[in-house]
Amino acid sequence: MTDHRNSAGDDGNPKFGRLLIVLLLVVGLIGLITFASEAFYS
Repeated sequence: MTDHRNSAGDDGNPKFGRLLIVLLLVVGLIGLITFASEAFYS
């Protein structure tokens, strides 16, 4: 039982970490597009 619980915990944490990384990448991409369009139109 303890092994199964540890496995579930390990599955939960990387998923959250990957979600956080994807979220940061998306925010960075949106910022980059905004900066690029600002530079392009100005």
